This record gives sequence, structure tokens and C-alpha cells, in this order.
Amino acid sequence: MTALAAALAGVLLAGAYFHLRQSLPQTSGEIRLAGLAAAVEVVRDPYGIPHIFAGNLEDASFALGYVHAQDRLWQMEMSRRIAAGRVAELVGAGALESDRFMRTLGVRRSAEANLRVLDAETRQLLESYAAGVNAFLASGPVLPLEFWLTGARPEPWTAADSIGWAKMMAWDLGGNFRNELLRMSLARTLPLARIHQILPPYPGEQPPVIADLKELYGTLERDAVHLAQFAPDNDGLGSNNWVVSGARSASGKPLLANDPHLGLTAPPVWYFAHISVPGANVIGSTLPGVPGIILGRNERIAWGFTNTGPDVQDLYIEKLDASGGYLAPEGPRRFRVIEETIRVKGAEPEKLQVRVSRHGPVISDVLRAAQDAAPRGHVIAFAWTALDDDDRSMQAALRFARAREWDGFLAAARDFQSPQQNMVYADVEGNIGFVAAGRVPVRKPANDLKGMAPAPGWLAKYDWDGYVPFEQLPQSFNPASGAVVTANHRIIPPGYAHFISSDWQPPYRADRIQQLLDATPKHTAQSFARIQADVVSLAMRELLPQLLAARPRSEAARKALALLAQWDGAMAPERSEPLIAWAWWRELTRAIYADELGEAFRANWLSRAVFLGNVLSGDPVLARWCDDVRTPAVETCEELLALSLEAALADLARRHGSDQLRWRWGEAHAARHEHRPFGR
Repeated sequence: MTALAAALAGVLLAGAYFHLRQSLPQTSGEIRLAGLAAAVEVVRDPYGIPHIFAGNLEDASFALGYVHAQDRLWQMEMSRRIAAGRVAELVGAGALESDRFMRTLGVRRSAEANLRVLDAETRQLLESYAAGVNAFLASGPVLPLEFWLTGARPEPWTAADSIGWAKMMAWDLGGNFRNELLRMSLARTLPLARIHQILPPYPGEQPPVIADLKELYGTLERDAVHLAQFAPDNDGLGSNNWVVSGARSASGKPLLANDPHLGLTAPPVWYFAHISVPGANVIGSTLPGVPGIILGRNERIAWGFTNTGPDVQDLYIEKLDASGGYLAPEGPRRFRVIEETIRVKGAEPEKLQVRVSRHGPVISDVLRAAQDAAPRGHVIAFAWTALDDDDRSMQAALRFARAREWDGFLAAARDFQSPQQNMVYADVEGNIGFVAAGRVPVRKPANDLKGMAPAPGWLAKYDWDGYVPFEQLPQSFNPASGAVVTANHRIIPPGYAHFISSDWQPPYRADRIQQLLDATPKHTAQSFARIQADVVSLAMRELLPQLLAARPRSEAARKALALLAQWDGAMAPERSEPLIAWAWWRELTRAIYADELGEAFRANWLSRAVFLGNVLSGDPVLARWCDDVRTPAVETCEELLALSLEAALADLARRHGSDQLRWRWGEAHAARHEHRPFGR
């Protein structure tokens, strides 16, 4: 490096450092702001967590908006732009695909509609929060570096911005439309029985009885020949919560733990805060861009959420007619057409026509996976409970923190519509409770698809028939067991009257939590912390005997099997066994089902623990998956076990050297906190 280049680099670094220092929030002294009814005190603790002391909720919301903007302004800017489909304005044409989809989905339109149905108190809190954000913007702050890099200037914050981002949380927490498309695509080459095998039912259950997909879709004329490809689900992610009564705690009072495993981002999704006003003293997790404590505790109650994983999204195949409309049960209908304009940095604005059927927006106009799946002369529309105009989830979210007892908590939960959450509860009177609050569609008895695959939109039997009444949602109060555990697993009892989902997460995490709860008669906060920090994988423990049946073909394989034979399934960062087992798992799944999925394997790869265990169980019908359909020979599971182990060990040796004892799971499995939009 030349002296001039070094000097320039030094100047740039010094400038960046100076900019960073100037953009840091003011955390002491007095700030005079218009819009407050009275003085508000904000005290930052050693962790930077703001403790807000105000005379009323409106002023507290104002102050929360102000400190959110101080600390997380760029995160908030990206959040509202993602929800509104306005990222291309910042980064150019590379964001157009995402913007087109978000404009078609209509999250921003839905947020604006939801704002109109909220009660006056909730709207006022949203407006007070927005006023706090805007007070910070009006103070002329040095903006975070990302604004300088993108040339963006923050617009005034609005109440709809807050609702839009809260709705995106519902999107991130998912639905099953990806599995619907995958089932439809697989039906081109696989019979229904094999589709149920690769997308198996919950352990211990039989596949639901649904229509033969090959026969159903075979009646539709098709152009598409590729399997649907899209970003896969967040395999391996999952949240958990549990609560025990005083009878099972050392203090004689309930204990509640919550660990929502959302994606790792920089900065994090959550923002801790404490709000104290007359009649309410609450601390917990907030979402930057959204007023109020979402998860936490007040002086009377504590509460936590995990994702239920309900089926609240359905895809509908709409049959087009010659006039450009589509067929409904009563005859032809016209699409509602919405004109959108997407501004693009460095390019001309793009016009987008959004078509909306009676079921929802036509996503096959903008989503490649849906385009590939749609038969010729048809489009695919998307129904989702979170797009309902009367969604009052924000109203519920802002009321939980003010609940004083179980009935008050349930009253707030009634308005919570999306995303359905497993809510656990505890109070100072010794009560514990659980409710899976959220809006879940009722499928008609004649619906022979159960929301598991795209349905013909012109047949009334596939239309939703209202929603499961709140009183009939899964819930319990002071259960005899003295404990409630949820970890995205099946939470409905046998014989439950309504269809909630066919895509529950396997019970491994829930079973492990239950094991650890049962192992300690009287729990403390410390024992709960140990449970949260536990790294034992029951999925690995369950699969290990089948893996260890492999016949080694090399000295390296013999050494690896000897290590795994002594392993307890703990995914400890200092161990080599988790790395060996996971690399083997990855190669084994590739060997088992990449041939059936072809080019779509990479996009649709998941660990599929239940499927893998079933294939290796010795069942000759399921063992057919081990045969490579691309070759004339008939491969066996025994062969694939050995070959995939060799492939995994060769890959690990290339990456980490030949000494297996020096391999470390923690070195290979590092956490990656993604920044938007500069984290890719």
C-alpha cells in the first residue's frame, strides 16, 4: 500500500469513526420536546436498557418511540420498507422481486385497513409512539451510517408502519403454503402415499385422508414441468416456553420461561425495555417500530409466546375465463385490480398491476414457485388470515401488559388474530394457564384437501367456513400436571374437534423440556436457565442406532463410528461428534431424496428428521427411497449409509484437516447475525 493510499484509508476510517460517535444516542441530560403531557424520565441501565417512567401510557409510548428511533432507526426503516415493498428505492433493481411480492401480498394495504378497526385507545397509543419517533427525526440527529450509504432520508413514522411490521412478524412465523406447492409439484411424479412419506404426519399419527393429488391435478392442463423452488422453511429453528405451578417450584410460586427462537439479525429482533406508569409497571421484549411490551411481566402476571404453526394459509387455483376474469362457484367474476408503482434506485419506476380474487392476491403473477405450479389457463391466489381487514392483533398486543389476572389476559387474547401463538401465563396468585390464541379457518367437512395442497378455487367446498370460535381454541387453566410445555409441537388433544395444522414440528424439543422438568422436583430460575441452555438433541439420539448400523469402508469411517458410539447426542461446541453426525445426516438426506427432487433439491432441502428415521426403520416400503431412480441398479439403505459417511468425512477433512479429534462443532456451526440489506 502506498503512503497516499494509507493516508486516504486513515482519513476514511477516522471519518467513519467520527460519524459513528456523532450518531450515538444521547443517554443523559434533558431533552425538551413538544407533544408530551408531562415530564418523562428515561434511565438507561448498565446494559443500555431504557427504563421509562411516565405519567400516562400515551407519554410512555411517545418515549418508547423516541428511544427506539435513537437506537434502532435503520432497523425500523428497513422493517417498514420491507413490509411496504419499498426496498428497491434504496438498493435498486436487486430488490424488485421482493418488492413485487410484498406489493402483491398487500401487507401495507392490510395494515392501513386494520388501523381503521382498532379502538380509539389503541390508535392513540400508535399515534403517540409515531409522534415520539418523529420527535427524534425532527431533532436533526446524525443518522446511522446506512442512511449515508444508501442516500435515504427517513420519512415521518406512521401508525400503519407499526402495524405493517407487526404483520411481517406473522409472515416470518410462517404458514404452510410452501408445503402446499411442494405437494402439488411432487404429485406430477409421485403417488400420494410417497408424498405422505417425504412430508410425513406427526409421529404416531396416520396421514390424513385427502384427495388423490395426481388425479386431481391430472385433470388440469399443464405447461409447468419443474418442481416448485423457493426459499425453504427455517429448518432447525423453533421457539419454546413452559410454565410450572407453585407446587413444582422452590418458591411455592409459578415460574415461567420463554425463548422465542427468531432469526439471528444485526441488530437483534427484540429490544428490552421497562415502562412504568400509574397502574402499570411492565418489563420485557419490544419490537423496534411497535409500541408496547410484547413478551414480559408486570406486577401481577407474566406471559410468553411460541408459534403454534397453524395452517392459516391456503392456495387456490383460479380458472381464467376468456374475458380476463375467473370462475367462482356462482359463475364468472372480475379480479379486483390494484395499480402499484415501485420506485427503483437508478432506474425508471415500475408499474405493477395486482390482481385480487375472492380468495386473495394472485401470487403466481410475481412468485416463480407459484408460476411454475400454476396449470395453463389458471393462476394461483393466496388466502391468509393476516390479510383480513378486521385484524385487531395490535389491539391485543398492547393490552396483554395491562392484564391483572387470567380473565383479563384472555380478554386481550380474544382480539389476537395473527400469527396464532401458544401463550403461557402465570400470576402472583399461583395460577398458570395456556391458550393458543389466533384466527384459524374452519375447513368444511367436504374439503378433501384439508389445506394441504392448492385447491380448485371454483369449487365452494374448498372455501373457508368462518373461523374456530375462541372458546374452542386449545386452552387450559391450572392443569392437574402443574406444568405447560409448548415447543411448536402438536398441542391439540386426541379427538380435538377442529383442524389446526398438518405441519406441526416434531416433538423432540418438547419431549426434552418435559424430561428435564420431570427430573427436578422443585424448580428455580437457575434450573430453568439450565433447561434453556441444554444442547441435547433427541432427534440425534433417536437416529444414532440406525446410523451406527453402517458398515465402515475406511479407517476414517471406523474411527468416526467409534466416536459416535460413545456420544450422548449433546450438540456441545467443543465436541467433534455433532459435526460428524450432522455432516453425515446432510449427505444421507442428499443421497436419499435428491434424485426424486432433481434440480429443486437444493431449494427444498430440509433435515426431515422424521422422514429420515422412517426410511432407515427397516420398513421395505419406505426403504425404496434409498434407491437412486436415476440409475438402473437398485441401491439399498445399507449402501447409502456407508457411502454418505465416506462423503461426509471427506468433506470434513477438506475443511478441518484429517484429525477427527480436533474437529469442533462450534467452529463449524458459528452464529451468523444478518444485517439488512448489507448482510448478504
